[in-house]
Amino acid sequence: MRVFLIDDRCTELPELPRTLPASGFLWIASGRREFEVRTGEVQTVLQQCAGGPLVDLHVSDLLSQQLPSHFDYTSWYDLLVFRRLAAAPGSDGLFLDDEHGTASTARQALDSIDTSPVGFAVFDRVLLTVHPADCLVREFFATRLAQMTVNGNGASRLPTSSSDLMLRIVNHMVDGYLALRRLLTRQLTTLQQTLLGPRSRRVDWTALLESRNTLHQLEDVCEDQRSAIQEWIDSLDEWPSPDDIAARRDRELLRVRSRDVLEHIERVLGHVRRLESSIESAVQMHFSMVGQRTNDIMRTLTVLTAIFLPLNLITGFFGMNFDALPLIHSPSGFWAAAGLMLLLGLGLSAFFWRKRYLGTHHG
Repeated sequence: MRVFLIDDRCTELPELPRTLPASGFLWIASGRREFEVRTGEVQTVLQQCAGGPLVDLHVSDLLSQQLPSHFDYTSWYDLLVFRRLAAAPGSDGLFLDDEHGTASTARQALDSIDTSPVGFAVFDRVLLTVHPADCLVREFFATRLAQMTVNGNGASRLPTSSSDLMLRIVNHMVDGYLALRRLLTRQLTTLQQTLLGPRSRRVDWTALLESRNTLHQLEDVCEDQRSAIQEWIDSLDEWPSPDDIAARRDRELLRVRSRDVLEHIERVLGHVRRLESSIESAVQMHFSMVGQRTNDIMRTLTVLTAIFLPLNLITGFFGMNFDALPLIHSPSGFWAAAGLMLLLGLGLSAFFWRKRYLGTHHG
């Protein structure tokens, strides 16, 4: 568990404070297991510094690993659970929530996509975040806040409130989904090329099914995220309007950041739905091509049957066990019959070719 005091600089505290500092706000960042062990201590600190502890139901929400993204609130704090990208078991430590939000290959991304919840309890001057054990978000933001303090760059100023920091962390997690779009597009483009290529009979249907399931999973995750952020925005609009001009400006910045996060989620959701539509269209085109190829084969076989049918008739006619057949006793009879069959075959072939029943182009 790491505790930070954020004011005009970011200072990491050695332990949980018992009183709220005169200015700034506290960020208590804890792993899920550590929060479970130290729940009583954290509740005491929240009672002393934030005006009230967490509701028991919300404590259970923060400890749950299966909870979808959602938003809830009380009169003294807001609760947001947001699922971020993680690595699935057996993916050799591949993470998608690091600073760049990228993975080594598109296939690895599709095979290892998983999500885990990060919980935010947003008080007026305290932010409690509960992370999974493998989450890099806490370390990334701890380093980033320290760099903001060292650089003193006005363009990268420190967050002004617990809500501001919460939105920045959520926006960072959503950026991981935005980066994932390129990997999904690359992998699905490869699958589409396989579906529509000359070797479409060698399609890896298992990989295609896994890709479609991944898209469905991402769509469900993004829809939950969108609903949670939209509820947060609605709750933010219901906050009483502050009298101070600076406070009103900070409130407006919170709305801007919230809408920006919502817009990023909408972009990911729209892209996922376009990929779903694209892969469905590719599958339909694949089966249309298979049907067209089958029709071409059947048409060619039918034409060949039509060409050889009269030739079989001629050979069957001369194969009858009769003695008084035309040309049967003539030395040139065989050549006359062979020439007739050759002319007939060539004539029928030319006729069907002219009608475009043979070849790749047909009417």
